[in-house]
Amino acid sequence: MGNENLISKRELLEKYGISYGALYRWKRKGLIPDEWFIKKSTVTGQETFFPERLVCERVEMILTKKEDVLLDELARELSGEEKKNEFIVLSTEYGEKSFRLCDVRAINIVDRHGNKTDILSYIQKALDKKE
Repeated sequence: MGNENLISKRELLEKYGISYGALYRWKRKGLIPDEWFIKKSTVTGQETFFPERLVCERVEMILTKKEDVLLDELARELSGEEKKNEFIVLSTEYGEKSFRLCDVRAINIVDRHGNKTDILSYIQKALDKKE
């Protein structure tokens, strides 16, 4: 998740008009992963923050689907999806950037002559060996 923009719990609840209880019910059911609940010290004490893009996409999806699908069914669907969504994290002197591996189309090394070598297939083979 790296240096992704964060949104506070208060901002998230206000933005989507959801209750504290609903948020933590979704957490208990596995709809929002535990690792997205980031505790940080602030001037007013400790607050909870979330990776903004990830949690907002998830909350919007939950709010859209919860009328048609039971939360338990949605949690089962997401748990299978989460296992497929491994991340690649690029770390540089400017910070970190995370990408879902299933969204990556190519990873190229470009030499000084401009020749590209796609290394994504090597990474995918390594992941296949891990399973």
